[in-house]
Amino acid sequence: MTTTTRVLPLPAPRAWDLVADARNHARWVPLTRVNVAGGHVVAVTGPRARRGGGGLVDRMRIDRFDPPHDDRPGVAEFTKVGRVLRGTARIEVQAAGPDAARVSWTESVHLAGPLPAGLTRAASAPFLTLMVRRALRLAAHEAAQEDAHHL
Repeated sequence: MTTTTRVLPLPAPRAWDLVADARNHARWVPLTRVNVAGGHVVAVTGPRARRGGGGLVDRMRIDRFDPPHDDRPGVAEFTKVGRVLRGTARIEVQAAGPDAARVSWTESVHLAGPLPAGLTRAASAPFLTLMVRRALRLAAHEAAQEDAHHL
């Protein structure tokens, strides 16, 4: 399992809209396209994925999608239900002041198949850590640009 936390310079509801909407993740995860429909997310990553080509398919069911409200954090939970990737993902957004939000993104992923889940989870953790750090860094950059446009 890997968790990455970053503060975005946006109010919690706006940070939620940015990071909890999986369609935005395609901007931050290289070579990836994302479709969201009917409580499910399908992300495809590969050299031609953004142009409709194939690649590694990450199918997720949206189990929880509760935006932040008052002092309560927003929580989005996903279960990976694909043929190759299994596990969970969780995004939590908590107000960190009137114009800032703390985002925590947790991934626990393993490969389906005959290898023990713990082994494939450990092997994938460094990649997931880099991917989530990059995604939140780019989301923070977008948030800063959005914040600058509102000044």
